[in-house]
Formats: sequence, structure tokens, C-alpha cells
Amino acid sequence: MRKPKNFDVAILGSGSTAAAATAVARDLNKTVLLTEERLLGGTCLNYGCIPSKFLIEAAKTYFTMRRPRFDGIHCKDATLSFENLIQQKDAIIRDYRRKKRDTVFDDDSTFLARGHAQFLDHHTIDVDGKRYTAEKFLIATGSRPHVPEIEGLSPSKFLTSDLLTCDESEELKTLPESMVILGTGYIALELGQTFARFGTKVTIIGRGERLLSHGYEPEAGDILQTVLEDEGITVLVNSNVKSVSGSRKTGFTVNLVRQGKKVSLKTAEILVATGRQPNAGGIAADAAGVELADKGYVKVDEYLRTSAVHIFAAGDVIGPEHGNQMATPVGVIDAKLAMHNAFSEVGAQAVDHKYIPRCIFSDPEVAVVGLTEAQAKEAGHSYEVRSMPLSNVSRAVLMQHTDGNIKIISNSTNQEILGATIVAPGAGDIIHVVSMAMRMNAQLSDLAEMLYVYPSISEGVKYAARSDADSEHVVE
Repeated sequence: MRKPKNFDVAILGSGSTAAAATAVARDLNKTVLLTEERLLGGTCLNYGCIPSKFLIEAAKTYFTMRRPRFDGIHCKDATLSFENLIQQKDAIIRDYRRKKRDTVFDDDSTFLARGHAQFLDHHTIDVDGKRYTAEKFLIATGSRPHVPEIEGLSPSKFLTSDLLTCDESEELKTLPESMVILGTGYIALELGQTFARFGTKVTIIGRGERLLSHGYEPEAGDILQTVLEDEGITVLVNSNVKSVSGSRKTGFTVNLVRQGKKVSLKTAEILVATGRQPNAGGIAADAAGVELADKGYVKVDEYLRTSAVHIFAAGDVIGPEHGNQMATPVGVIDAKLAMHNAFSEVGAQAVDHKYIPRCIFSDPEVAVVGLTEAQAKEAGHSYEVRSMPLSNVSRAVLMQHTDGNIKIISNSTNQEILGATIVAPGAGDIIHVVSMAMRMNAQLSDLAEMLYVYPSISEGVKYAARSDADSEHVVE
């Protein structure tokens, strides 16, 4: 079927946010154009969630075979073929990519334009020389790895999380002997632990006082640092990288200042994991009257509408707007809302980013919902803090996996649950107990009195909720 030139809605991007918006638009009997200049499916499928979690699980299995937690179990003959793992990862990505294509383009109302998209005016985009018009637009171009300005870094052919890709040149197919990771956020920790468990000598470098120094409870970073160092990873916090030299062929030298002293590190690979930045700068947003924030995010109102009333945006590209978090499930929900708001005849609905659970898939996992203690204090809440070490949870003892903690923040006057952080095996699943409680306006006593499976890690939520408050913070 010949591709039309005019559509009801044009969506810039083809990731999870774009796919969710397409489904809603089609339910509303709208014609849809998606644009994509890289791999169909976006970051989560091709560079993030799917490949990283596969390799994380593989690394966990290999590591546990070599270092079993239980006396009497020995497995000295565990072997690793990293190349075979990469082939298996690629097969999974290609299968998911095929399924996404079949789902998104399963009728004659949805079309794909390959190439770089940019606005020419309020209702026209150019995709590699071909012009298309639409009544409405959704900007869902996502984000890309942020690269800090460090002398010698740009020409060095460093790695980013794009190394997890499939069918692109950035893909890393051989296991490096050593790796220096710049950054101490979730990408650095997940990939650092994964490569270390496969046998790479890993060094993690960050400028903050601890791992996860922004937006997480300090206990989470401290626990993970202890675990990672026990697994042989070198963690250098309070460190500032000044320059990089070398190449993959000759090896790299990373020069840094730590505690006032100059340090030089030799490494086979450098992985830059210093956060992500929006893909909004290259779409000529100003040609369509779309305003960008100082850091390059697309500005939206609470209805996900940009400064151009017929153009909406959702997903990573809107950054922290209205409490947004750069995560696939958030982009999916917001995309559906954006499409309803774009074509609604009964009024728009505002986004709700109050209860967003998130998880770092390290081992142990770190899961968070709501406010941390520091955020509760900054917001002016009168609050109480309750916590329970994982060593007091029977299931964790039986698993021989007691590195962790469960922390709950509650309002000291009405016992409203303000937030929680869980550091434990399976924390990403357990956090939904607290997330649902918060969504249903439950109180701390509801978590304390709920019936839990015994023995389970989830019981730690009950124990934390029942424990005495460590301290009460009253705002006058």
C-alpha cells in the first residue's frame, strides 16, 4: 500500500512510548506515522531493559556457580562463552523487535518513515528529504547517553550503554579484560557488577560522596558499595576525572584527582555511564513553536501539551517535567494519556507522577517509590523513619543473602506512607506492595497488619512497618 503524505498524528520515535501512543490512536480510528532513524523499538528494547537484564541474569548465574552461598556446594568447572551469550542476547532482541513490528504495523492505518525527522513548520516534518503533514504530533524521541566534557574523551571511542545493542557497530561482542566506568548511577552499577561477574576487572569512578548520591537513601549506596567491593570491584568516590588518553588498540589511561592526589589508571575499555540526555535538539522544535527547557528537555504542561497546542510530548524527552521519571512504564502511561488529550472531545486529563516505583537491577536490587527521607524533609513534612535490616528477615537468612535493608517514611501525624526504599533480592517485585498501598491511601498500620507469605522477603515490609520509629521529625 502506498504511504500517504498526510496523517491524523505523526509520532517522532518508535520506542515503547511511541508504540503505546499508536495503539490508542488506532483505537480512535486515526492514521499514524512513526519515524525512526535507528533501530525499531527504541532504547528499552535495543539498548536498555531487554539486553541488560538478560546479561544481568546470566552474570548472576555464572557468579553464583563460582561463589555459591551454601556450604557443601562446589562448582569449580563453571565456564563462560561470552560470545555465545551475546548471540543469545541478539536473538532475543531480534525476536522482540519482530513482535513489536508485527504489533505496531498490523493494519493499514500505521506507517513507518525511516530517517531523521525534523519540523519544517507547525504541521510539516521532513524525514530524510521526504515531507509529511499531520493534524497532531507526539514527540517521543527518547534520550541518549550523556557524555561529560573531559579532555581526550570524545576522540577515544569509549563505550556507552549502547554497547548492549544488536545489529549496530557499537555492540560489544568480546569480554574486556578491564573496564573503567565513569559514573555511579544505576547504569554504572548494573553494568559494572555484570561485567565484573563475567571476569572483567572493573573500576567505578564518581564525583559524589557515595554510590547513588542523588535521589536515593544513603544506606542504599553504602550497602551496594560494600557488596561490589566484596565482589572485587574497585569503587572510587570523591574522584574527579581530568583527562583520558589512548585507544582500544593500545589501551586507555584515565587521569583523575582523588582526595587531592593525582591518580592514573590503565584500562582496556572506558564505559561512560554519567546519565542520559534528551533527543530534542535535532528536531528543529523551534520551527513548530515548541519550546525547550535549559537542559534540552521538551517543555510540556500537565496535559503533556507543548507550547504548540497541537503538539504533545512524552517519555524520556520531557525529562523531569511534572515529576516525570525517565522509565519505560512512565512513558507508556503518559503516551496513552497524551493521545487521549490530543483527540479528546470531553476535556484533557492531567498526568499523575506521584507514585512511580523504580528499580536498579543490581544484586541486591534497589527499589524505590515515593519520597526519600531527605526529600520528605525538603518538602516540609512531619515524618517518621522506620527501617529493618535484611538480616532480620527469615527468608533472607535462608537464602544466605542478608545484604540489604527496608526503609519506610511515613507522616508522623496521620501515618500516611510517604515513600520506601527496599534493598533486597527481588526488591523490584516487592516494592509494588508499598506502591499499591500508597496509591490506595493506605496507612502504615495497613502494611504492618497485612498477611504475608512466610518465609518471604516481603515480610521485611511488615517488620519495618511494625518497628519503632528511628526518629520523629516535626515541622513547626
